[in-house]
Amino acid sequence: MALFICLTFLFELRRFKGYNGNMTNYNKNPLADRMRPVDLSGFFGQEEIVGKNKILRKAIESDSLPSIIFWGPPGTGKTTLASIIAEQTDSEFKQMSAVISGKKDLMSILEIAEQDKRLGKKTILFIDEIHRWNKAQQDALLPFIERGTVVLIGATTENPSFEVRGALLSRCRVFVLEKLSSIHIEEILKKALSNKDKGLGGLKIKISKENISLIAKLSNGDARTALNILEYSSSVSKSITEKLIKEAFQRSNLYYDKNGEEHYNIISALHKSIRGSDADAALYWLARMMEAGEEPLYIARRLIRIASEDIGLANSRALEQTVAAYQACHFIGMPECDVILAQAVVYLAKSDKSNKLYTGIKKARSDVKEYGNLPVPMHIRNAPTKLMKNLGYGNGYKYSHDYDYKEDQEYFPEELKKRKYL
Repeated sequence: MALFICLTFLFELRRFKGYNGNMTNYNKNPLADRMRPVDLSGFFGQEEIVGKNKILRKAIESDSLPSIIFWGPPGTGKTTLASIIAEQTDSEFKQMSAVISGKKDLMSILEIAEQDKRLGKKTILFIDEIHRWNKAQQDALLPFIERGTVVLIGATTENPSFEVRGALLSRCRVFVLEKLSSIHIEEILKKALSNKDKGLGGLKIKISKENISLIAKLSNGDARTALNILEYSSSVSKSITEKLIKEAFQRSNLYYDKNGEEHYNIISALHKSIRGSDADAALYWLARMMEAGEEPLYIARRLIRIASEDIGLANSRALEQTVAAYQACHFIGMPECDVILAQAVVYLAKSDKSNKLYTGIKKARSDVKEYGNLPVPMHIRNAPTKLMKNLGYGNGYKYSHDYDYKEDQEYFPEELKKRKYL
């Protein structure tokens, strides 16, 4: 009787449009997750690493994967490639997120992997956002990779040279994923619009080619962003217009284009507001960038530059403040680091200003380009050997401390005597 009731329930459930046999996915999973391809034939972009006859593609197809790290911006296919590997491999596939999982969770998986290894089973461990793990957590992986207990797939949006332990990095192949082209994004959108089982094909969405291209352009190479905007727009209206698309981007804090004109316009506005000592305007442009989802460490790096370019020796503490702000942002991330960036921005805006360092190094570099590698004057050359002393290295040098720092001595090459940069 119970079996009959279950079969009847499943039969009735299949009558609902879009049900794909997985109750947990029905009407719950985002479009970007539903449209994730299950094999490389449906994977768009990244031909340099998974194209025909490429090493990674061969490794996936032959189930002979080494430990690897995928490095690239959001929405470029890191998690998708991991899920394709999960579908195509005969190995046990375990997945973790370094955002919510720690060393205890890791060790639990590794213990099972050790048991499976003794039974002749391989384990592939996918760790998303691996750069978020600390030294101890990353180091815990080393002996298990060394012994072949697991094959690691790490995914990171941060430069692994700085964020992944050297010992771990040396045991992995790094594959760099580039932002998807607009053409690839358009293909992904078209596939979502036509797919009746997992996509929006059953909704009869009306959208022009121009507006598909607009979504692709504004998504800035991020397939997940493009699909999220398409899904939101289709939930509002079955006729998707340019106005609706831009509204969707604004509601998602995405109408910014991190590498496009608006990105550079706003960082320029922030910089010039600080230079002009308008702390209120600087805070506004900072808020614009943060609300748009800008990477806080990018903002912090720009503030470090401003501290020397526009303030310099007029207030040498400005550099200390901005470096401290960068470190604090790195430690705690968003959203908590917003007030730290605000502190640095206001401090810079209210500081005395000087561009002497900026103009001075600019003049010096100009001379280097014009005159090339001028020889170092003999009297200020180092003379660590007898031969060099015999050749006149260091001959005639006046030790500044013995002259009360008032010695008459030239430090420039002959061609640039008495040059003034400051």
